[in-house]
Amino acid sequence: MISVNEAKAILQKLKLSRNVQVLPISSAQGFFLAKPISSQLDVPSFDNSAMDGYAFSWEEGLSQLELVGEAAAGAAEPPKFEKGQAIRIFTGAPMPSGADSVIMQEKVERNGNNIRFNPEDAVRGNHVRYKGTQCKKGDIIAEAGAKITPGLVSLLASVGVKEVPVYQAPKVSIIITGNEIQDLVNELQAGQIYNANGPALESWLRKLQVDEIQAIKVPDQKEAVVDTLAQALDQNDLVIFTGGISVGDYDFVKNAVEENQVEQLFYKLKQRPGKPLYAGQKDGKMVFALPGNPGSVLSCFLQYVKPVIQAWKGDEEAWNHFQELPLAHDFEKKITLTQFLKARIQNGKVEVLQGQESFNLIAFGLASGFVEIPEESFVVESGTLLKFYPW
Repeated sequence: MISVNEAKAILQKLKLSRNVQVLPISSAQGFFLAKPISSQLDVPSFDNSAMDGYAFSWEEGLSQLELVGEAAAGAAEPPKFEKGQAIRIFTGAPMPSGADSVIMQEKVERNGNNIRFNPEDAVRGNHVRYKGTQCKKGDIIAEAGAKITPGLVSLLASVGVKEVPVYQAPKVSIIITGNEIQDLVNELQAGQIYNANGPALESWLRKLQVDEIQAIKVPDQKEAVVDTLAQALDQNDLVIFTGGISVGDYDFVKNAVEENQVEQLFYKLKQRPGKPLYAGQKDGKMVFALPGNPGSVLSCFLQYVKPVIQAWKGDEEAWNHFQELPLAHDFEKKITLTQFLKARIQNGKVEVLQGQESFNLIAFGLASGFVEIPEESFVVESGTLLKFYPW
């Protein structure tokens, strides 16, 4: 049995077999760039006005100009003008040939086709966006590993990039064990419970942009569990078991990973909930076996499976998605294990919720994540900074 930190260190060192896919920029949010992206053009691609005002050729002491035309955004050919003349210009409109400055309309008095202004307000080069000042064609505008955000999508679109190479999310198989598990479409019989783990895991996976999900329910029979795992490994990159990893007479997941020659990375951790967590690897593919109780499933998923998926997708910060927040109240831990407790943030502090038993899901209706109570901590005072892992 190893510690939480030891288990995470093992997973962080894994070499994951990443695949690259090309996505339209509008569909790539949340993914990570597999290659650097270069601008397809100079930006701005032409000199243009940064303000509504008047374009002119600057001269020292200039205080009045003759208005001879107008240039609006999208105009292909702005009007021509000479020294002592000006063009009415609007934001984004191309600068007329020979013009080097713009004076804001608020600084001008207009009388017919003549404008007057204070010479101090007519600054040379003012309010002009010059070609290529943001970036030039061929400049790298996004490095490999950058996360696609709406802001980055806007930048990419502005320089003519239509699609991007990103790391593909893994294909995932969820294998639900337990003869007592019943699907939501069926009525419960005596001794049965509804499948809460499958829908919860699918929700999390889709939040992580995992679209290829295979959900399987398998009976508590050794051969069935062994064969199902073999098929899942053949068709997917990551397999997640729920239940069947303990040492009961009907727990066959450990047999299944051994008979399928999965290399064990760790089995059983110094934590609650989720002590019998298993992680293994075979030919670059991953297997996680989570305990059956929903509290254990979500805690283990958030702590170990989610970061592995994020790392698979190219997230360099996959293991750092937590906040350090003060505890809202005193807390006493009675076990020499790391605890992950259902909690919520109230007024900038973490509040541990009632109902922490693995079977008890009421707190999930209020919780916004898990707070970590370290293995070595027993009496934790109000105000102590703790790691909080949001949903």
